[in-house]
Amino acid sequence: MRLMDVITAYLYGSMDNDIYMKIPEGFKLSDANNTKPRSMYSIKLQRSLYGLKQSERMWYNRLSEYLLKEGYVNNPICPCIFIKKSETGFAIIAVYVDDLNLVGTPEELTRTTNYLKKEFEMKDLGKTKFCLGLQIEHFPNGVLVHQSTYIKKDLKRFYMDKAHPLSSPMVVRSLDVKKDSFRPCEKDEELLGPEVPYLSAIGVLMYLANCTRPDIAFSVNLLARYSSAPTRRHWNGIKHILRYLRGTTDMGLFYSRESKQQLLGYADAGYLSNPHKGRSQTGYVFNCNGTAISWRSVKQIMVATSSNHSEILAIHEASCECIWLRSMIQHIRESCGLFSIKGDPTTLFEDNAACIAQITGGYIKGDRTKHISPKFFYTQELQKSGEIDVQQIHSSDNLADLFTKSLPTSTFKKLIHRIGMRQLKDIDMRGSMLVKGC
Repeated sequence: MRLMDVITAYLYGSMDNDIYMKIPEGFKLSDANNTKPRSMYSIKLQRSLYGLKQSERMWYNRLSEYLLKEGYVNNPICPCIFIKKSETGFAIIAVYVDDLNLVGTPEELTRTTNYLKKEFEMKDLGKTKFCLGLQIEHFPNGVLVHQSTYIKKDLKRFYMDKAHPLSSPMVVRSLDVKKDSFRPCEKDEELLGPEVPYLSAIGVLMYLANCTRPDIAFSVNLLARYSSAPTRRHWNGIKHILRYLRGTTDMGLFYSRESKQQLLGYADAGYLSNPHKGRSQTGYVFNCNGTAISWRSVKQIMVATSSNHSEILAIHEASCECIWLRSMIQHIRESCGLFSIKGDPTTLFEDNAACIAQITGGYIKGDRTKHISPKFFYTQELQKSGEIDVQQIHSSDNLADLFTKSLPTSTFKKLIHRIGMRQLKDIDMRGSMLVKGC
């Protein structure tokens, strides 16, 4: 794994239409043009500049054209991934604006870096250890992706760097509308003023929840709903999450070299988890080789009339994500010359027996199901075509439970361990032992 940074990336883009700009200060006009005021003149751009709306697109077009010419391939499924296979190996280029993360065999990576340096001015940052706020620790038995530096900086920003750490991101909620501490603002309740950085804290926590901290996904999703009208109760919930992060700063996702499991999905719904609006919660997680690579915790867009209805909505969302993941994995494997996953259905675990029975039988217009839209039975079509295999699992073993409700500490710790979350200090000890053993 190797990281490269393009210097002044946007200046490489070529214009695809005519754009004029005002003459900047310090630009000297020729004597022949000094007869009229400077405001009468403009400059036609020949190349892209920072600040244009289409600068990003122009840079992407320029880079993709150069890579495709050399034999790299990409796909609309993942347009920012470029792959090249050769007799000696393969190289994968993951593009994020001007940051290029290269993964592949050593010989092919050397060729790729040399090819990029011929056309663009690049910074070769060596082995990828820090990218977009993500820290990557390399061990003999795997890789840990965490955000401890980002977390420490933000704990200081919110004056929580010396707070007492907690063992879970949220207390177990009461679904009694009057007792729920995360209920919406009441009539006589005072709203937080602009001096309390509620929105900033939500933004920080959402970035963590989306990148390396699926353990806080549900609590962040719940508190983000009150961004327009937060109260002291909601701010206390934010501080509770920050205290949890204070005690688990170095926790991240550990991708082991040893595990050989394929892609597995877990779907679940929290029926009426938002009793104030009558909405349920969708949660899913996909593990690859025993560690989470995709997850989501989100309030459902419609009112579910039963727990079975809410589970059908949740498994529909998980199925859509599963198809995208399968197509992306298949594209990368085929392009790199690795074995295909086309013939192997992805197992999707669900804990509701009625939901599984309905998905297997397809859309049935009965008294209890006639109001459910047939489009939510998309999972049945995928099961017929061999893309997905829906299987029942016990509720206590459903990893997606983590994304639909607040859990007791013991259950919470068990589930985050099973989605591959580890602390750096624990892996450090194991890694050093492995090195000594070698």
